[in-house]
Amino acid sequence: MTQIITALSEVSDRYKALFVDLWGCVHNGITAYPEAVAALQSYRAQGGIVVLVTNSPKPRAGVGEQLTQFNVPTDAYDTIATSGDSARSAMFLGAVGEKVYFMGEWQRDAEFFEPLKLLEHPIHIERVPLDQAEGIVCCGPFDPHADPDVNRPDFLLAKQNGLKLLCANPDIVVDRGEVREWCAGALARLYTEMGGESLYFGKPHPPIYDLARRRLMALGTDVPDSEILVIGDGPHTDIAGGIGEGLDSLFITGGLAASETKTSYQPDPDALSRYLEMEKMDPTYSIGRLR
Repeated sequence: MTQIITALSEVSDRYKALFVDLWGCVHNGITAYPEAVAALQSYRAQGGIVVLVTNSPKPRAGVGEQLTQFNVPTDAYDTIATSGDSARSAMFLGAVGEKVYFMGEWQRDAEFFEPLKLLEHPIHIERVPLDQAEGIVCCGPFDPHADPDVNRPDFLLAKQNGLKLLCANPDIVVDRGEVREWCAGALARLYTEMGGESLYFGKPHPPIYDLARRRLMALGTDVPDSEILVIGDGPHTDIAGGIGEGLDSLFITGGLAASETKTSYQPDPDALSRYLEMEKMDPTYSIGRLR
């Protein structure tokens, strides 16, 4: 049974590092949550390490720039691991071929296709129309407010042609302020349901946790899994991923599941219990908001 806490500081001294989700935990897609920022700053001031682990399709540098725009100060974290970084590596290694059909917002996602200098022999990626593609690279929907079903005709053709879909962001939805938007994960889920093959690299799948651990070790610190706490508001991404990796987890109930858990300042214990039972999730701790 999850333990409801009122502040990160109640349990943070048990952990040397945090793997912290961004959207819904540290910011709302528009601006930072001041209490969350203060909690992370305090944790770092006491010697803890904060790794931001996000399903953003952006590379690490792009997420850092976005955080500055959202008023998240750099002293609130140590490093960043993104789904985009993991997915880009796979793309440039040829996971979905050289000729790819791109799904997303080009103005936002163009940096996903910038050459990856860390690889010795990256392949050349060419964006082409769907009927000429060897695979699909999905950073998100063309319209985040449109039902994913609008993609069925294209997905039917892609499945018939045997294309794999590389999903750069496994999130199904996010809340940008008060507005809910579809993410790449919703499209990948639909493609899989239609019989296509989707490749995932973000939470809750192992590649992003491998990357997060490498980023942690690059800081010169070898932290055992027993001293890492995963924090997030996504039951099927953050919490499921943490549990799958054998890591303790802190569920932010005031994010995607705010209504189901009846969270205002804190979750209603009975509503939280019913929700976790329904979702078959057992996070180590739960809290209304990161504070």
